Amino acid sequence: MTRRPAFRQLRPAEAADRAIVAAQLGRPPRAMRAVAHRCDCGLPDVVQTEPRLSDGSPFPTLYYLTCPRAAAAVSRLEAAGVMRGMTERLATDDDLRAAYLAAHTSYVRERDALGDLSSDASAGGMPERVKCLHALVAHSLAVGPGTNPLGDEALAAMPPWWAKGPCVAAEQEA
Repeated sequence: MTRRPAFRQLRPAEAADRAIVAAQLGRPPRAMRAVAHRCDCGLPDVVQTEPRLSDGSPFPTLYYLTCPRAAAAVSRLEAAGVMRGMTERLATDDDLRAAYLAAHTSYVRERDALGDLSSDASAGGMPERVKCLHALVAHSLAVGPGTNPLGDEALAAMPPWWAKGPCVAAEQEA
């Protein structure tokens, strides 16, 4: 039996979380602020980042998908042309466009509460197109269903990436 991961689990990143995310990414995480979501296996799969990198450069991606299995599932959707279809629907579906704009506005408001970038750039192509499903899925996982309609749609199309257990080996987590 598969379960959908729980939402809104934001908590400050601890050293162990940073080590796990580094193992997932194959490099140290940049500007990691908090764990925004954990999958059913218990490991982080989405992190919240600071609005600026350590060198002061703007980093508008507030939520970052870290689990390699989840990222691979999203990449398969992207390769299948899902983003193109979503962007085409944005041009013709007023309700979808309004919901996507609301997701963008919420995203920017939450990011700017952590540090104003003096920009309305968000992530994933919001609010006008779909540029990165990874960012939209991360947003949906972090904030919960109903916040980002296209992130929710992509999540519904993904297989349960957590079903095979942790994505990184125990020795990498230490």
